[in-house]
Amino acid sequence: MPNTTPGSSRSATAISSDRALPRSTPTPKIPALVDRSGPEPVRVFESGAILMHLAEKFGAFLPASGPARTEVINWLMWQMGSAPFLGGGFGHFYVYAPEKYEYPINRYAMEAKRQFDVLDRKLAKRPFIAGQDYSIADMAIWPWYGNMALGRAYGDAATFLALHEYEHVMDWARRIDARPGVRRGRMVNRTSGEPHEQLWERHAASDFQTRTRDKIGENA
Repeated sequence: MPNTTPGSSRSATAISSDRALPRSTPTPKIPALVDRSGPEPVRVFESGAILMHLAEKFGAFLPASGPARTEVINWLMWQMGSAPFLGGGFGHFYVYAPEKYEYPINRYAMEAKRQFDVLDRKLAKRPFIAGQDYSIADMAIWPWYGNMALGRAYGDAATFLALHEYEHVMDWARRIDARPGVRRGRMVNRTSGEPHEQLWERHAASDFQTRTRDKIGENA
């Protein structure tokens, strides 16, 4: 992805410092990207917009036209509207809130289970979220729902919500998790876990073999 730089504090080329982030995004709490491949820099912020921009730019993971394109966008928008209830709602009150209250935990737990049921019903009929092909809809939804189903988010939430009961979601989550591109993507900007799975900055494909924490050490 030449000349396309994510707007994070660990990016070192197109955005020179943290102070430059407000020019790329209304708030540094959301992801941003500056595409410098054309005559004028193009700023893109929010993950859904970034996914659409890159899919269109490289002609991948988003159909060019027709009902298939609309279906991918439908599910991309579903993620943007639904995930805040999963993370900011259930995740916050179940794990991060300093005091545990039964009502908000129950309220958002039921909403989370409703969302997983929506996905499970859809994935019972097709292999990927928007149809027969892997798309930016899967890329957007899997980090939230797939990781949670695999027990990687919000403590023991997968057990509490009995996510193993959503068999089609579990199958989809495992298949996405096994994709080589997903495995590489989970390493980028990662600062915890096994050193060989941490790639603080990614500037070239070879970085996955030469620039992980176990290769360059903590102080590099």
